[in-house]
Amino acid sequence: MSEEPENDYRGIAAIWLDAQDIKVWSKVTIKTKKGTFKGIILPRGEQGDDKHIIIKLPSGYNIGINLDSILEIKATGQIEANYKIPAKKIEKNPKKPTVVLIGTGGTVASKLDYRTGAVIPAFTPQELYNAIPELQKICNLETKLVFQKFSEDIDPGDWIVLVNEIVSCIESINPRGVVIAHGTDTIHMTAAAVSFMIKNLDRPIVFVGSQRSSDRPSSDAAINLISSIQIAANSDIAEVVICMHGTSGDAYNLVHRGTRVRKMHSSRRDAFKTIGDIPLAKIQNEKIIPTGANYNKRTTRKVNLEIDTKIDDNVGLLYSFPGMKTELVDFFVNNKYSGLVIAGTGLGHVNKKLIKSIKRATENEIPVFMTSQCLWGFTGMNVYESGRMLLEAGVIPLANMLPEVALVKAMWVLGHTKELAFVKELMQKNLAGEITEREPYNGYLIMQGKVDRRIDKLIQKEK
Repeated sequence: MSEEPENDYRGIAAIWLDAQDIKVWSKVTIKTKKGTFKGIILPRGEQGDDKHIIIKLPSGYNIGINLDSILEIKATGQIEANYKIPAKKIEKNPKKPTVVLIGTGGTVASKLDYRTGAVIPAFTPQELYNAIPELQKICNLETKLVFQKFSEDIDPGDWIVLVNEIVSCIESINPRGVVIAHGTDTIHMTAAAVSFMIKNLDRPIVFVGSQRSSDRPSSDAAINLISSIQIAANSDIAEVVICMHGTSGDAYNLVHRGTRVRKMHSSRRDAFKTIGDIPLAKIQNEKIIPTGANYNKRTTRKVNLEIDTKIDDNVGLLYSFPGMKTELVDFFVNNKYSGLVIAGTGLGHVNKKLIKSIKRATENEIPVFMTSQCLWGFTGMNVYESGRMLLEAGVIPLANMLPEVALVKAMWVLGHTKELAFVKELMQKNLAGEITEREPYNGYLIMQGKVDRRIDKLIQKEK
């Protein structure tokens, strides 16, 4: 056995493959406890663990196989593949703005080898300019990799690390904007956290992800990244936003405020919607078109960014449902949680049987916040008897704040104070666009592309 296994794997997987004399790009037949599979051994990204190997099936799909499940593996051939993205000399253009791209996990962009099925990850400026040449026309790109995690594995401590990196990049590089590449499952929660943790923002911080992986013809990764870089480099927005597809096709992208956006579909490319308001802007044909929504504007004057990352992540979130047991609320009291957010039905209701447990929570100085699982619309707890009873039990209504945003904000607020009067004041105060005074006439839209007919007329005029 050689000291350095000749493959892109590491640890146990690298040693195991080397012992079998099997390399990346080997054609293999693998007999496992669950069946027999034929395919090609693919490279393993640095973020991958060392317990699995990845193969490309004849169907075109990739699967991971746990080493412990393999009974037998046999090499039947070898494919020659050059899967390194060639280096490209970069000369910075002083006339172009600088944008920092921060990676938190996954593949931001890639190049696909259609013959072998290999997906070549791209993250450095050289790799990205090769994979997506349009980026070099927009800006001078700097990249920073903070961590490599699936979005469901990102926790509140990672928010703090990310915020410190964002501000460090702004202070040391002074870019026109910052783009954060993030997995889509919890991107809206991280965007909300950053919205509360950075004060006096004077430029855009743009979160971006992709619903379809780069090895699929329907991938949205490249277009989303191009549009996000456009926003960071050329827009006048000075807020935390999310930029994703506005339609299931490639017609345009939409820019959503970081505290009013939610992932509303598991796989559609236009999964992200602004809730209870309209998106801030639309990117179509390389043009940034404001929608008419109000937002904080970029400034050229010197401002002092403030980082405020105090959080208490000992906060829970419950969705009300028929037959919900009191023990669920009691759990948060018994385990001395700092706060509890409830996504109530309708205007903010729960089964009356729960009110006694909720009152017990508030009597133990555990604030209980009420949002609506309807998502669109406001809580209205003076309308029905059950709502009034909840108010008497000490529940704090949160207007039209989204449940997940309420959870993130509660962590942030309770990291600063446990005084219930101050907690209530801060939670009910609009700090980063998380509460709107009223829902606009066009704030309840599922398909948000035509957010205003005037915008579409403007697009046609500019063409």
